[in-house]
Amino acid sequence: MITAQAPGKLYIAGEYAVVENGYPAIIVALNQFVTCSVEKSADVGSIVSRQYNENSLYWRRNGDEMVFDNRDNPFHYILSAIKITEQYARSLDRKLQVYHLRIDSELDSADGKKYGLGSSAAVTVATVKALCEFYHLPVDQNKLFKLAAIAHFEVQGNGSLGDIAASVYGGWIAYHSFDRQWLAEQRQQLDLPKLLELQWPGLNIEQLTAPSNLQLLIGWTGSPASTSTLVDKVALVKAREQREYQTFLNESRKCIQRMIDGFHQANINIVQTEIRYNRELLKKLSNFSGVTIEPPTLTKMCEIAEQFGGAAKTSGAGGGDCGIVIIDRKTDLTYMFEQWTKNKIERLRLTVHMIKQSVTE
Repeated sequence: MITAQAPGKLYIAGEYAVVENGYPAIIVALNQFVTCSVEKSADVGSIVSRQYNENSLYWRRNGDEMVFDNRDNPFHYILSAIKITEQYARSLDRKLQVYHLRIDSELDSADGKKYGLGSSAAVTVATVKALCEFYHLPVDQNKLFKLAAIAHFEVQGNGSLGDIAASVYGGWIAYHSFDRQWLAEQRQQLDLPKLLELQWPGLNIEQLTAPSNLQLLIGWTGSPASTSTLVDKVALVKAREQREYQTFLNESRKCIQRMIDGFHQANINIVQTEIRYNRELLKKLSNFSGVTIEPPTLTKMCEIAEQFGGAAKTSGAGGGDCGIVIIDRKTDLTYMFEQWTKNKIERLRLTVHMIKQSVTE
């Protein structure tokens, strides 16, 4: 049996702007995982998830095609990951197999509540990773990112795919989004091996080292939010409010670049200053778009954190889910967490997950 893991993620800064080609964000991978296992089968294959036991999917091969016994399934990202990885496998003359694929996720709570840690991206990466090993495909992190990005994009159709990058590379990353329209066009014209070798326009992924005194705290509101829906709502506004939107993009780019410099200089004060500025930019975006990015619970979380010297903001699309705090490691946080609890904010005890570079041969 082959087993692969991919971590969840949180956006630190640069949300919304990063969906535009070439704009940067800072993202972190966390030590909660999606695990994918693959085991060869003689005849009938299956896709089983602990989270969807009642919707297990069984399938057979008809030539190279997967034929499903059950088409009403929640496994769209997994199936897309299988399709893309097996396209690549066929291009390298691998014989396609029948197998049992099992998924287990730590990214949602035990009772099914979503934390907003990028479960769809992590399950896509874990599936691609496991199947690349199963078929002995030669992939490094760059190719793994591209395969998973294609699979995820063909299901979701929007977003920056920065969560895929975090799940592939791990740790802290500075991510500049690529031209997704270019990708859609190239998918119609190029085979996968050629597409994986190309430089994708705008794409840049840099791994960062956090200042040694920097501590990341995560607060969860208990209220899930739909990233795709919120991103779509902002997209509808940008044509109407072109000047304000372009100002937001320009300021976000400069803010994230200064924050990256703060990482390079191992200076927590620079990082905190830009976290606060990024929060203000998102408030302005919320005001002219009419999209609620920072709901009252997250505002309260941020206000409490600021009282203890922390720089805080929403994470990701906002609207619910998580907020993040950048704070000095030496700070006594006992009373701060008491205040969070009183205001129905749950601390998620997660840490940054680093990934060693590897190549599957």
